[in-house]
Parts: sequence; structure tokens; C-alpha cells
Amino acid sequence: MLTLHDFYRSSASFRVRIALNLKRLRYEQIVHDLDTGAHQQPRYVAINPQGLLPALVAGRQVLSQSLAILEFLEITYPDPPLLPAKPAEQARVRALFQAVAADIHPLTTMRVGHYLKTAFSCDDAAVLRWKQHWLVDGLSAIETMLAADPATGQFCHRDRVSFADIALVPQIVSAQKLGIVIDEFPTVARIVGDCMQLQPFRDAHPDAWTPHLNSN
Repeated sequence: MLTLHDFYRSSASFRVRIALNLKRLRYEQIVHDLDTGAHQQPRYVAINPQGLLPALVAGRQVLSQSLAILEFLEITYPDPPLLPAKPAEQARVRALFQAVAADIHPLTTMRVGHYLKTAFSCDDAAVLRWKQHWLVDGLSAIETMLAADPATGQFCHRDRVSFADIALVPQIVSAQKLGIVIDEFPTVARIVGDCMQLQPFRDAHPDAWTPHLNSN
């Protein structure tokens, strides 16, 4: 049995929900409300010392970090594949994933916003400008990476959903909530639109999020 420690406002958890849905895996869900700091309580920190979401429990193994979880799922449950077969193509997909997960997302999280407020006395407007800046900066680069590469197809890599799409969609959902107009990134917007036609993406979306297990 797989157990996902989750919350709807966690973009990284959103990624894992998409992957679990695409691979048609059943899982239980334990909810940690980011708004109340439940993810920082000793009970959860004992599971994931970083106090971050998500964490996936598979048997006796606790997995953290969304990319590591996706890699585990890809190896353990290879159907359908979410990475291409060729090493160079895998590297491209991982690079697109990391362009979101390593270069955009960490600068726009709730905890960064909180630190800007407490350490530098930034008001809400300043924090929003910070997040919008890094979103536009990162998405502009990703738009160029996708639009200029013939390997881009219906999705980020050719015509099959991959890790890259799994990272991109949650980031765009977050960006839209922060006032970013994604039509300024036409290739990104097209790919996200096609992803959202797929039920596994729709079922994982925060607006459709319902916990599978009682809250923590």
C-alpha cells in the first residue's frame, strides 16, 4: 500500500498525485494543512525531517522530494512510462523538470514568502512582486526551451506525457493564482491545455482535491 502525505496547496504534492494517477496506482492520503503548520509538527517531522510535502510511504520506505518519488514510481511501476527510452531524451526531460522544480518553485514557495515578510519586513505586495518576477523569468526560459526544440510535440517531449509535464502543470496553476497570464507563453499554455484534457491531471488538480484518508 502506498500512503501519500499531502496537501492541496503543495505543488510538489500535486506532481506526485499526477504521477500516481497516470500509473493508475491506488494510495491512501494523510493530510497536513500547510496553512496551520501541520507539516512542521513533530509527528510529521519524524516521518520527513525536512518538514516538507510530499512524502510517500511505500512499505517500510519513506520517500521524500518529488523527483526522487517520481523516479521510484517509474522504476517500480514502469507502465505507462513517464521517461523516454533514450538517455539523451531522458536528460532533456529531467532538465525541463528541474527548470521548474529547482529553479522556479523554490523561489516562490509559502516559506520563502513568509521569510521575506519576517526577515525583511516585506508587505504582501512586495512578496507578490518577488514571486511574479521569478515566475516570469523562469517561464520565459522554459518557453524558449520548448518552442525552439523540435523534440517538443503535443507535450513537453514529443507526444507522450513525461516528468516535464508533471512539473510544468502545477507550476502554471500556481502562477495563474499569482496573476501570471500564461498566454504570454504560448507553447507552455498549449501544452498545459493539452495536459488538462487528461483525467489524471484533472483529478490531481487542487480544485478537485479530496483527501483519501482522515486529516492529520
